[in-house]
Amino acid sequence: MIPVELQEHIARRWPGQAQCSFDAATSTTEVGCGHAALADVCRYLFQERDFSFAGLIVEEGANEWQLRYVFYGAGDGGWVHVLARAPLAEGVFPSVVEPIHGADWHEREAEDLFGVHFEGHPRLGDFVLHDDVWQENVEPMRHGFDAQAAMRHRRPAADWRPHRALEELGAFIMPIGPKFSGVTESVHFLLETVGEDVVRTQTRRFYKWRAIEKLAEGKAVDEVLLLAERFAATTAFAHGLAFCQAVETISGAQVPPRARALRVFLAELERLRQHAGAIQEICESTALVVANSQAGMLEEELLRVSCELTGHRYLFGLLAPGGLLCDLPTDACRTALDQSQAIAKRLNRLDHELRISSSFLDRLEEVGIVQPETAKAYSLVGPVARASALARDLRRARPYSRYEAFSIALPVEQEGDRYARLRVLFAEARQSLRIMEQAIAALKDGEFHVPLKLRAGAALGWVEAPRGGTFHWVRLDEHGAISRYRVITPSFINWHSFQLAAEKFAFQDFPIILSTFDLSVGESDR
Repeated sequence: MIPVELQEHIARRWPGQAQCSFDAATSTTEVGCGHAALADVCRYLFQERDFSFAGLIVEEGANEWQLRYVFYGAGDGGWVHVLARAPLAEGVFPSVVEPIHGADWHEREAEDLFGVHFEGHPRLGDFVLHDDVWQENVEPMRHGFDAQAAMRHRRPAADWRPHRALEELGAFIMPIGPKFSGVTESVHFLLETVGEDVVRTQTRRFYKWRAIEKLAEGKAVDEVLLLAERFAATTAFAHGLAFCQAVETISGAQVPPRARALRVFLAELERLRQHAGAIQEICESTALVVANSQAGMLEEELLRVSCELTGHRYLFGLLAPGGLLCDLPTDACRTALDQSQAIAKRLNRLDHELRISSSFLDRLEEVGIVQPETAKAYSLVGPVARASALARDLRRARPYSRYEAFSIALPVEQEGDRYARLRVLFAEARQSLRIMEQAIAALKDGEFHVPLKLRAGAALGWVEAPRGGTFHWVRLDEHGAISRYRVITPSFINWHSFQLAAEKFAFQDFPIILSTFDLSVGESDR
């Protein structure tokens, strides 16, 4: 058994510095780790044992900080939570970015929002709380920070300038944003160059940081479910499901089989619609007017299928901890499947037409490349990771709902360029239909919801959202209210590597590279 072998190895390798315990109910190994061994234990899990790094969870206790580094493996590997503690007055931890580069932004976010310091980190500050907007030492996620009180005497850094890498003669920074027309939210790109090619890309986000993790504190579960569904509206069902599963784990609830099958059906309907939307964005970025219109119509028709089946185009208001708020008739689900299959046939025709368009392929192939080693180093998720040979999908690695009972063929490409990401989107859209068919076949009459008895505790909920793995950490107090809510989204993870894909290519390639990443500002800025 892998968890037993893993615990024994850690105990032998770091005697007295790492203590392991195992929770069979959640297949989670907890490793209490001293500061001296923290980076080495994380390196061992990530590099030697090939565990995936999910993210960092910071919790402020009454007397101490607790940092939880979350890893997961495929099959029997289970979950591993590496826990590090420090006195509340101290708040200093060793950085783990050297063995796990994907932890870089997690540590920067924790330093900005909690004031926790990471020794050895190459660049802290000016991340979520921009130095030209916020003053130092605000720490808005601390318990003592009053989110309702107005901030007075704000003293942002008036002399702020963007960090530059190029200093030679003729070097300049091309700013893009942070204001955009349409539905694009605020994000600021700084493209450094000495000519026509982008040499370095900086991405500044969080202009509309909504602090949902802070807003959730003290609220009831049902209220926070509304936040989970709305901070990234186009993937509302995925994030709501991850939150519900965390609450269900705390409560020890067993969701009825019918509800679990319906959850899978709706999750794949959302994935199909989201991928159609991502394909439309790619066609738009390459100035293919007809293909853009065709993909846009397909996305709109899938939105109407969702609305006809559930009453909401983006599947709001369906989920509840314990199952679903209402049952969906099996015949109505079959009708939705038939409609989706008809739409998918036209999506397949669009795929074929794009593959034989040489002018379209010229704009996608061998540009915006993310190498497989980069995808692993940055812990990328979703179609972006799978286009770079990283076969990572929570539906298979850590199955939830009823995914363990369904056949899932994982589309994986090797090139890591813009065309590889597009091919993965088309292949996953077809795969979603096959999973929907299996979910319909698994539907049996029965309950669609069970009541929950909330109790104090904490748990992780996870879902393979359309953009990739998302992780929701929920802690409930003795009254059943939220005392800590932590959300790690696929867009937050994947934005980290976007800057590398956009470098060493021409300016006109930038919007196309951006569209193939299918990144959400709202999902990242949460």
